Amino acid sequence: MRALVCKKLGDPLAKEADQSPLELVHDRPNPSIREREVKIQVVAASLNFADALQVQGQYQDKPPLPFIPGSEVSGLVAEVGSKVRSIKKGDHVCAVTRGGAFADEVVVPEGAVLKLPLGVDLVTAAGLPVAFGTSHVALKERANLQPGQTVLVLGAAGGVGIAAVQICKAMGAKVVAVCRGSSKAEALRRLGADAVIDTSQQPDTPLRNLIKKEAPKGIDVIYDPVGGTSFQEALKVAKWGAQILIIGFASGSIPKVAANIALVKNLTLHGVFWGSYMQHNPIVLQKSLQELVSWLAEKKISIPVSHRFPLEEYREAFKTLMHREAVGKVLILLGSGTSRM
Repeated sequence: MRALVCKKLGDPLAKEADQSPLELVHDRPNPSIREREVKIQVVAASLNFADALQVQGQYQDKPPLPFIPGSEVSGLVAEVGSKVRSIKKGDHVCAVTRGGAFADEVVVPEGAVLKLPLGVDLVTAAGLPVAFGTSHVALKERANLQPGQTVLVLGAAGGVGIAAVQICKAMGAKVVAVCRGSSKAEALRRLGADAVIDTSQQPDTPLRNLIKKEAPKGIDVIYDPVGGTSFQEALKVAKWGAQILIIGFASGSIPKVAANIALVKNLTLHGVFWGSYMQHNPIVLQKSLQELVSWLAEKKISIPVSHRFPLEEYREAFKTLMHREAVGKVLILLGSGTSRM
């Protein structure tokens, strides 16, 4: 089968073949399954920022080399183990994987597979589990988001940010979304953000002032996949008792948190490493994903897809992601008949 293999750690955008950490192989052995596992014929896989970090050796989860990147897929069930009961051959599904998504076939535990209802697009469903799952667990399980609260979403035009904006609206919250660029700002308005701060329009104004203008009473929940100075600015507008969701560090800078600020404001900081739920609390993960699939079928949420690339164009896919060109999900297509859109 075809598979994109990370053979060494390095820059996914390296131009020379001998310098690239990634290699597209066509003779990778097809995976076998055990009794409680499901084999999926992959139609589409979602490319996330975590994948780029993992290839560079900068992500918290470091699989042994060589490995196939990718953590979420959609496709058709090709085979099920002897003790699998909830899924059958031929089902349309999406799934969370522990790597292996960028290949023609992938094997995952039964509990990590979600059957898709009629009417849900099979290709775009590849973008549901990680980004929307992360945002849903963070906002509902960790922050206990309530209707009427105000949520600040940093990096709102990225995959998890767009998911967070929609989930907040589905839960009845007000959203202040932060992005950079007019096209991203317009996309966020279409998705229902109550206020959008385009930092490229007022580059000399401190972010905290821009936030205060849109949320003069302060912020109840800060959703931060960015880190860096944006995090520090956001803390200055947090209400007493605010919930702080630390999702990631797309800026490349891990901020320091002054304990005295957390004390004085009674802040609660949540580290949200969504993937670890599969090991430590899979029930929460499964319930979250089931609700998201229901919302998708009911059209309470949608999965905006910015770019689609065939597997052979993986370099362009990584470039689009890492150069911040995407507004929504970047998908890698593997199913027969798929084409770049």
